[in-house]
Amino acid sequence: MSKFSIGLVTATPNALVMLAACYTLPEDLLDRHASGDWGNLDEEDRLRNEKALQDGSRIYSAYVMDEGWKVCVITEAADDHGVRSHTTILLPGEY
Repeated sequence: MSKFSIGLVTATPNALVMLAACYTLPEDLLDRHASGDWGNLDEEDRLRNEKALQDGSRIYSAYVMDEGWKVCVITEAADDHGVRSHTTILLPGEY
């Protein structure tokens, strides 16, 4: 069950290659992200995401694949109308 709308989804080419190498569908990470499974974040970042659900700020998740590689999912802050319009899947060094 989604806690927020992810809007338009984009992914960097490197992130897509890494996910394919890990036999992981982008949709699986998007589902985890939108349901509030923030992945491998510390408590401070988890609390920041919970606050972002209320105030419309940016939401960030990070997932470590079985192979040890890390991928990030970022949903941008809501606009003036409260709409979150864009989510990106990328590798840590790409933002």
